[in-house]
Amino acid sequence: MGKYRKYDKEDQVALAIWAAECAERVLPIFERDFPDDPRPRRAIDGCRTWIQTRVFRMNEIRATSLGAHAAARAAHAQGRDAACFAARAAGHAIATAHVAQHAFGAALYALKATAACAPNVTPEALKEWLNDSTHLLPVHLSAVVTKHFVIERNRRRIVIKLDKTNGF
Repeated sequence: MGKYRKYDKEDQVALAIWAAECAERVLPIFERDFPDDPRPRRAIDGCRTWIQTRVFRMNEIRATSLGAHAAARAAHAQGRDAACFAARAAGHAIATAHVAQHAFGAALYALKATAACAPNVTPEALKEWLNDSTHLLPVHLSAVVTKHFVIERNRRRIVIKLDKTNGF
């Protein structure tokens, strides 16, 4: 592992598998609202292709990620927040091939999509969702992942965010 690299290649692949699974869990939310927009699915498929081949083409990864994020902006413009979050999860999943920490973004937006679809969901249920998803990760990564997520209720709503301190 290089001096400035937090994760080795095996960790990055494991995080990409996890990110793709998290994004795929919420993809039906996007596809229900936008059945003719393939951009988020392409991003998840691109992530899975990278996992299998380890062939890295920055121009393809970037374009696919940006496509999913453009789909998210379009969903947001139509007031479809859950679909927006689901598309963002897909955009971060493919970006994990470039930078491992994007996997956290995939899970973050998948959690936000889940919460947006279920207004009565509890922080405990979302934490359980997160913990269930980490079964795909090696133990050392599972511990890292769960410590960086903050899921709590404030006076008005559930807040889901990443704590980017402590070695993020």
